[in-house]
Amino acid sequence: MRVILAEDSTLLREGLVRLLAEEGHEVLAAVGDAEALLAEVEAKTPDVVVTDIRMPPDHTDEGLRAAVRIRELRPEIGVLVLSQYVERNYAAQLLTSSAERVGYLLKDRVAQVEEFLDALERVHAGGAAIDPEVVRQLLIRTTHADPLTRLTPRERTVLEALAEGHTNAAIGQKLHISLSAVEKNLNAIFDKLGLSRTTGYSRRVLAVLRYLES
Repeated sequence: MRVILAEDSTLLREGLVRLLAEEGHEVLAAVGDAEALLAEVEAKTPDVVVTDIRMPPDHTDEGLRAAVRIRELRPEIGVLVLSQYVERNYAAQLLTSSAERVGYLLKDRVAQVEEFLDALERVHAGGAAIDPEVVRQLLIRTTHADPLTRLTPRERTVLEALAEGHTNAAIGQKLHISLSAVEKNLNAIFDKLGLSRTTGYSRRVLAVLRYLES
């Protein structure tokens, strides 16, 4: 795939460039700030953008704002955001607009090369790749009015895996249950979240968004 990187840490940026090149991907550009990222995306049209959230000049949310901008203007481009910590407001802002071609990983996950590459592939393929720790912290619920409280522990576990971006088969492998059990749980989830009248992949996206927004 064709990738543009935005990371102000030279060491991490160069490490990612080398890793992606070794995996056969084409790194179109590797920049250190959000302004340069937007310019390179406009000029070179990548398949996927990988960007840090905090970058110069203020080291606040420059990378996130650039990512949201890219998703608004060029929804066909996948966006994988990296963060040092779980930043719930930033994650929700990025993810609740759509659960397609988007990822949010903690930087520690990058050191686990296979997981990072798998997340990149999922985003490139049109899916989602959400760090399990990000999902856990986003999905803490306290209100009894929340329809998620109607889910059984198993259904919540299945929905958490769905929110991470896994396919039905991958959910089955992750939770050590059969594919039919995964499908049964997903159908129950869709019913309890009021999504029984929608069909296909849209229900998966809506379920993830409902989970993140509630």
